Amino acid sequence: MAEPAQNGPASERCEGPSLRVAVIGAGMAGILAAIKLQDRGIECDVFEKGDGVGGTWRENTYPGLACDVAAHWYTYSFARNPEWDSLMAAGEDIRAYFERVANDFGVTQRTRFASEVTELHYRDGGWDLECTTGYQGRYDFVIAATGVLHHPNIPRFDGLETFEGAVFHSARWNHDVELNGKRIGVIGTGSTAAQLATALVPRAERFDLFQRTAQWVLPRDNVPYTEEEKARFRKDPEALEALIRELRAKTLEGFATAVIDADSPELAAIEQICRENLDTVKDPDLRHRLTPDYRVACKRLVISSTFYDAIQQPNANLVTSPIQRIEPAGVRTADGVLHDLDVLVLATGFLVDRFIRPTRVIGRHGTDLDDVWAEGPLAYLSMSVPDFPNFFLLNGPNSPVGNFSLVEVAQHQIEYIMQLVDGICRGDYSEVSATPGALRRFETERREAARKTVWVTGCDSWYLDKDGVPASWTFSYDRFVDETAAPRMEDFETQ
Repeated sequence: MAEPAQNGPASERCEGPSLRVAVIGAGMAGILAAIKLQDRGIECDVFEKGDGVGGTWRENTYPGLACDVAAHWYTYSFARNPEWDSLMAAGEDIRAYFERVANDFGVTQRTRFASEVTELHYRDGGWDLECTTGYQGRYDFVIAATGVLHHPNIPRFDGLETFEGAVFHSARWNHDVELNGKRIGVIGTGSTAAQLATALVPRAERFDLFQRTAQWVLPRDNVPYTEEEKARFRKDPEALEALIRELRAKTLEGFATAVIDADSPELAAIEQICRENLDTVKDPDLRHRLTPDYRVACKRLVISSTFYDAIQQPNANLVTSPIQRIEPAGVRTADGVLHDLDVLVLATGFLVDRFIRPTRVIGRHGTDLDDVWAEGPLAYLSMSVPDFPNFFLLNGPNSPVGNFSLVEVAQHQIEYIMQLVDGICRGDYSEVSATPGALRRFETERREAARKTVWVTGCDSWYLDKDGVPASWTFSYDRFVDETAAPRMEDFETQ
């Protein structure tokens, strides 16, 4: 199993032309990009549409929010945090971690908040940038660190606007709404809904979970760290690194192999664990309604040791009849039942194909990124798009997603991008972007590899594009590490 780079190749100062870089987004990946640029002495401005750093961890504040990836693995290799209280951290603690790193490394000070970038236009060897504040600037290259989970998906429900109670998306939580003793409905059954069920069932008079599709649930106890363990991590960084290597290996040696090979023994083992977990639901009818009709991990696994207990409580109700419409008093389902509610939460996920959009991005020869991505977003190794010189994406199209550490993914990608930037610093070239041939080859291989993955075994998930092909990394994680170790310059067009 390939090991992650701790700090990537030794950082070299940019001693060539004076460069200006625009980083779009101040979430996990944007903070990382700004730090790595500063390491090389490259001037950068960070543009953030929100009022603070943290990205999805700033925007999501719902009760029960937590990361389902081990907290110690979900940190920058150069800024570990020995203070995590448990295996998987709460959302507010993760947000505080990113805020602290951004402050400590000077990223907050160079970020323009409430500044959504509206247009990027490549002209005469540079990028002209405009944002909502009226600011206009020119940059030598752009790093889009806009993430995936930031455009809420709000399905069209007939009558939604007539609901007389409080209604909001889980990523736009209204903390002014009283929840204790209320009749609460949640639409959706993904990871967010499972966390909401655990948090809200004890507080609600009645909790209705509206399920369109059952989910497989993998149990994982959120084991607390003792004060003695945290003291050891503070004193001995290598002990903490050893733990991270262990956490990483457990995930990658099992799950990473399982999802890319539907016939693997690793997937069979995960299926067995999920089925045993489902058997803890005592009522046969409820267990039947919670049983998916597709393979384990075809959709993103819900990681929870508490969801099944929550949905079995006397005040919890799993609703599987389709939603017909929303009425002033609540939700009417196709069986004719009106579910009276005080609060309705849309835990309906995100539009995961937006990436940097709705920003208008115009590349070489007036090429519009919206036109290039008309059939779906693509990028060579998830980072570079032909005809868009000096424009790079972090956690872009077809990156490894799912139950991985996206922090580690972004670190591999930024080190790769920095090596391309180093070529500009050395004066080897002034423009660099993937060739059309390289993108075609990568995409052909990626789609061929997709045929063996569990994601194409018969479910409808946010992993799949309009053609039913997973919009994800379909190779091994080891290959991702190897591919991002160093650019193959024959795959790039330079000037």
